Amino acid sequence: MLEATGFVQSNADSSLFTHKGSAGILVVLVYVDDLITSENEVEIEALKKSLNHTFAIKDLGRLICFLGIKMETSQKGLFLNQCKYVVDLLTEAELLDCKPAITPLDSKLKLEMDGEPLTHVSHYQRLVGKLIYLTITKPNITYAVRLVSQFMHAPSVKHLLIVKRILRYLKALGRGILMKNNQSTQISGYTDADWAGNAIDKKFTAGYCTFIGGNIVTWKSKKQQVIVHSSAEAEYRAMASITCDLIWLNGLL
Repeated sequence: MLEATGFVQSNADSSLFTHKGSAGILVVLVYVDDLITSENEVEIEALKKSLNHTFAIKDLGRLICFLGIKMETSQKGLFLNQCKYVVDLLTEAELLDCKPAITPLDSKLKLEMDGEPLTHVSHYQRLVGKLIYLTITKPNITYAVRLVSQFMHAPSVKHLLIVKRILRYLKALGRGILMKNNQSTQISGYTDADWAGNAIDKKFTAGYCTFIGGNIVTWKSKKQQVIVHSSAEAEYRAMASITCDLIWLNGLL
């Protein structure tokens, strides 16, 4: 239906449709709760009326919350946060009144596979699963969450203590991400890798983050499946990962 009215589907994201008109660009994201945005309010209203003739739609008004992420607008920009999600998570873990930690991991942390096994594995899995979803607006905890997610099937008491350290860090962490209108769509990225950084299997971890117009938009931390023979190889593999993401972002824009 969108393509019949002049919209073009993005090659980078099949759920993204754009329409260039005389009044500006109209963008539609078809995903669970569909999003419509444009430089012209009249075009948005016209599209909603057109869609309503074909489908039974419900207008939820201006964007406030999307998939559990709260959106707040101000003169500074668009602010994304999961504050309520963090409070609920700390309440579930009985850490709402805990002492905040200034870092997500102990600087002297020694990762071990063995240890006293947890009696309730599902509790650990549920907490880590919620932390994974929280990385959508908390890039600061991405590496730490990736670390504890390795032990989802056989966690120990020590691994649970690491999870609780991350939760304590959330109390001291900033509220969310601010997207500013910097009048720029320049794409940039940063990447790094640790050669044989994993003490258990000697595999390396690659991490990167990308920016559009000075705003962070994607980030990732992942332990690779191979053991590389040099630090140079680890760096090149990390660069290959971020290059793929940068190409995708360029195609999206």
